[in-house]
Amino acid sequence: MTEQLDQSTAETQWWQEPVVYQIYPRSFNDSNGDGIGDLPGITEKIPYLAKLGVDVIWLSPIYKSPNDDNGYDISDYRDIMHEFGTMEDFDTLLETAHGAGIKIMMDLVVNHSSDEHEWFQQAKTSRDNKYRDYYIWKDAAGFTEDGSPIPPNNWVAAFSPSAWEWEPITEQFYLHLFSVKQPDLNWENPVLREEVYELMRFWLDKGVDGFRMDVINLISKDPAYPDDPAVAAGAKTDSLGMAANGPRVHEFLHEMHEQVLAHYPVITVGETPHVTTADGLLYTGFDRGELQTLFQFEHMGVDANPDAKLGKWNDTRFKLVDLKRILSKWQDDLSGKAWNALYWNNHDQPRAVSRFGNDAPEHRVRSAKMLGTVLHFMQGTPYIYQGEELGMTNVFFDDIKDYNDIEIHDSYAKLVSSGTVSHEDMLRYISASGRDNARTPVQWSAEKNAGFTAGEPWLKLNPRYTEINAEEALADEDSVFYHYQELIKLRHANPVMINGTYRLLDAEDEQVYAYLREGNGSSADQTLLVIANFTDQQIERSYVQPDGEQTLLTSNYTDDEGETLRPYEAKVYLYTQKEEN
Repeated sequence: MTEQLDQSTAETQWWQEPVVYQIYPRSFNDSNGDGIGDLPGITEKIPYLAKLGVDVIWLSPIYKSPNDDNGYDISDYRDIMHEFGTMEDFDTLLETAHGAGIKIMMDLVVNHSSDEHEWFQQAKTSRDNKYRDYYIWKDAAGFTEDGSPIPPNNWVAAFSPSAWEWEPITEQFYLHLFSVKQPDLNWENPVLREEVYELMRFWLDKGVDGFRMDVINLISKDPAYPDDPAVAAGAKTDSLGMAANGPRVHEFLHEMHEQVLAHYPVITVGETPHVTTADGLLYTGFDRGELQTLFQFEHMGVDANPDAKLGKWNDTRFKLVDLKRILSKWQDDLSGKAWNALYWNNHDQPRAVSRFGNDAPEHRVRSAKMLGTVLHFMQGTPYIYQGEELGMTNVFFDDIKDYNDIEIHDSYAKLVSSGTVSHEDMLRYISASGRDNARTPVQWSAEKNAGFTAGEPWLKLNPRYTEINAEEALADEDSVFYHYQELIKLRHANPVMINGTYRLLDAEDEQVYAYLREGNGSSADQTLLVIANFTDQQIERSYVQPDGEQTLLTSNYTDDEGETLRPYEAKVYLYTQKEEN
């Protein structure tokens, strides 16, 4: 373990300072007209990202894949998906990004592979094959009267009714917490772990700057594989929680750090469903020697359907008091001990302005700026998902066939065919909660296909591209883009945005999110007051002013009306204490 660090007053580490931009390559920019975004398309937009001011690009998976789950099913960790280009294309992207001062973070998907990976192709041939223990195999719990094998337990996968698939050649089940084409890797096997570390070194030696680690807290399973009590009770849920935070997960991550990460100047973030703040301290504590930051999902469940049969599928509006409570808990509990990852949306979540703001034409720009302000002034590393800086919105398709996502089609089949949800309600829920909201192609212009491709897009465009696009935003100095640009500049110029402590104001206010950032270290003489109206109403609020000389640091209005807060108004005051003579 590394030496205990108390960062409540310490200066920050370099990896705490960047702003990260997530790219979902399939939907970002198509350079060759096949309707699918690619690596040369990303390289083409590096000047755009440099203008925005981001420090790091996180690439969703670009590895060779049969695309059962859009690249999160990897068949070769050392090759590039042919639709995205070649390794030479990647090298050009890496060189171009580095030349613009932008780092590249790869998506590391090592809880599972594709069933088309050579490891699994070999493993399923024989129980004695050397790759057999790269995966998790179990005998049947028994057989039904008709001879059908019974799975080892009742776990439900994210994208299928059972987390177990029978392999008739060797007459055992293999575990897959996601699609049947995504068999889970066996981290109990030290040979498999070394394979993972080797592929990490491969990319780091090429010059990549870090990893976002997909569902990394699922890699250690309880060897007893107990039944899922929620499933037994009839809940329509997956069993990821049964695999999360397993008995050896911290041992494995510490080993990964010691074997690989500690030897490179990397930035790391782990995707960790089903975690508490106590778990967060174990994964990312400054003294732990595991990960630097994590994505937690508690605030992503703030608008979850209370009916367990429907899970995330609903179109109810979140309550601001609940959102503030969750975000503040993570700010408070990790403060000085670990580091937050800050995000409103990603490739698995609906668009922020539609979910947490207001995407009506008269409020979209203002509320998108408001959300950006609230997030970027918190303590942690801000993540911008492609199109967020344009205020891109959710989409509604009236035909289920227009959606591509495996989760959407699996849930539609389960809920509509069973009569649990009507076709019309499910389409409305998908529009509010579905993953394809984030995956519609980036809207670069009002031209045909939004300037994304000269061909037929792999996924239908959001029809609002004629009004919401990068060309329009870059021509409008009052656009969401330029507000995000300003937020990034402010973060680079004001250490209090990074190392200041967080204090929530008026926790029970159902309309306004207000908080303080109080300086430490080099920012000890500074305090920030962040105020955001989450409603379309004009309201009045008064806050006790911190000590020091007041400056309006940023706002999404051109003037300041003091205690009057206009619809979706967000403003930040900087208070600087004068030096005593």
